[in-house]
Amino acid sequence: MAGRPNRDTPSRVDPRTGRPLPEGIRWRADRQRYQIRVVGPSVDGGAAERSRTFLTLAEAKRELAKAVAGRNPNGSMTLEQWHEKYWPAIASSVRPATGRSYGVAWRLRVKPSLGRHRLEDITSPMIESAMVAWSGGASAKNDALAVLSRLLDGARRSRFIDYNPAREVKRPSMRDSISPVSRALTLEQIQTLLDLVPEGAYRGYLAALVYTGMRAGEATALRVGDVDFERGIIRVSRSLSPGQRGELIEQSPKSHKSRDVPLIDALRPYAERAARGKQSSDLLFAGPDGGRLTNHNARRGADWETLREAIGRPDLRIHDLRHTFATILFDAGASAPDVQATLGHSSLQVTERYSRAREGVALRAGAALNDALKSAAGEPPKRTRRQASADLNGTLMAQPHGRPGEIAR
Repeated sequence: MAGRPNRDTPSRVDPRTGRPLPEGIRWRADRQRYQIRVVGPSVDGGAAERSRTFLTLAEAKRELAKAVAGRNPNGSMTLEQWHEKYWPAIASSVRPATGRSYGVAWRLRVKPSLGRHRLEDITSPMIESAMVAWSGGASAKNDALAVLSRLLDGARRSRFIDYNPAREVKRPSMRDSISPVSRALTLEQIQTLLDLVPEGAYRGYLAALVYTGMRAGEATALRVGDVDFERGIIRVSRSLSPGQRGELIEQSPKSHKSRDVPLIDALRPYAERAARGKQSSDLLFAGPDGGRLTNHNARRGADWETLREAIGRPDLRIHDLRHTFATILFDAGASAPDVQATLGHSSLQVTERYSRAREGVALRAGAALNDALKSAAGEPPKRTRRQASADLNGTLMAQPHGRPGEIAR
């Protein structure tokens, strides 16, 4: 009979309670869900009616109430307007260096592309399209996506929007960026670099960076009492980083954990000279006038451009000295967990970027397969003498040497 309800027809009665359902909610027996119909924006910018289904009646009621009440009036606020209100909360919850990076990401990338859009209009595809035009590499784009996600998270918690679309966007992969191994210096380059720096504060500071793998801010904050000369250990427990106005702020290391790094023989003369005549609470590496050394004034004092030219590395950065130390450790046979602990990395995945373990994997796999096939054919396998593990691209573990700046060969 025409018009008779069937299994696919939404029911006005809740089968779980036997009671009539609220106006606007139906039960879909074919899907075993509650259904509501709402009006939303269409692809062409108009309005279109859509149905939504939910497992529970409470969810259906909640979503129907939102639809009936209309959009949250605060959702019409633009992202730029919300940034003005919410930025202080973000800045106070991150480290100063992170806050500076977020500020640059907002000004150069997020604001120009998405700042004028209303919070409720921002979608995942819109963010993905904006990312295509963002300048910089994976790290810069990740900073922009991070600050955007924090802004939208705040809007969601304030009930201005229902969800954070930035969380659905895939973060750019760091694997496509330049390998830190390729930025490491050889021992010959380390020797040239240190020999060209006049003996004194700047040479000792750079030697500490390349021979311990400390971050520049950690070496800046190092105090005489942090060095155990008898045991040959340096305790890294603090860092000095520029604040929002350029002032130096003392804080915990980036990983928020203290760690020990080795005081190797190559660094010991510099550390002993720097500690001579000082109290335990004094800075170990201070500038020529007693002020704090930073990567900025160290570059000026050591004439960084001349050093770059002398070693053939026009792109050399202070942070590459940390890359050098990590690569040397791996080349010397240190295990990944030991390298991770020494560098203070948050995960092994970050640490293993410095390992050459995957280099030559095709040759090793081919040799193994050739041996297997020859053994099956009754032929003796042909094996080649394995190259010494330390002899990798001229980068060897530093050996003790007599005078500062000289590296034993």
